Amino acid sequence: MTFSPIPAQPPLPAAQDVPTRIAFMAAPTEAARHEFDRLARQYGNVHPGEAEVIVCLGGDGFMLETLRVVLEENLNVPVYGMNCGSVGFLMNPMLEEDLPQRLATTQAAQLHPLRMKATQVSGDVFEALALNDVFLFRQTRQAAKLRVDVDGMVRMPELICDGALVATPAGSTAYNLSAHGPIVPLAGNMLPLTPICPFRPRRWRGALLPSTAHVGFTILEHEKRPVAAVADSIEIRDVVSVHVHEDRSLAVTVLFDPGQTLSERITAEQFSA
Repeated sequence: MTFSPIPAQPPLPAAQDVPTRIAFMAAPTEAARHEFDRLARQYGNVHPGEAEVIVCLGGDGFMLETLRVVLEENLNVPVYGMNCGSVGFLMNPMLEEDLPQRLATTQAAQLHPLRMKATQVSGDVFEALALNDVFLFRQTRQAAKLRVDVDGMVRMPELICDGALVATPAGSTAYNLSAHGPIVPLAGNMLPLTPICPFRPRRWRGALLPSTAHVGFTILEHEKRPVAAVADSIEIRDVVSVHVHEDRSLAVTVLFDPGQTLSERITAEQFSA
């Protein structure tokens, strides 16, 4: 998804004027396209760069794609998600009535992305942004061997595992939680570093790092044990090193219905069965 560089509007604060310029973006699913047609007819549809707010129709995956586009295109526009997918952790209910009024009463959460720099065996270097997590995983039947350093200091000379990940607080309830990593409050200024199926050290459960930390992974025996790196939906295969840090110079604003803020959802997740 690409857009022409149209000057962006400032973010929409909570409880402000009812927006009149809404940009709808829909996932390539039948349900999302159906809602796109209905909402665009009812409320109109403008280019994202001209919008006061972007309404994302889809699931969490498409929401992350939309947020990455907002970051990469430098669109200073808040994003409101409406769930046409399954889990919808980052989304709001799919309710069509009085949408502009709902948008005027939303509460905002500001998210900073992780920046991944991955170097392949060929020497090619790729950078990508992630609002959920950056993770490494083995490409073959053999376990990966990783060296882990934090701020230039080797903290684990050898980690034998299926992979490892660094998550944002917003992403700490996703893959990180499934890998038995800790849930991090949105205002915690922490990044969880979590192993995926560790074999040695068998009982290492990971670490909580300050949000200023620079995490480096070096792939050991990369010819025998190839590894891929993923930043949200961007996958780079056959990497030899990966560096991850939170990019505080970038931010995107996500809107939620009153009482359903991202901070509240992250807190509630810690008490769910």
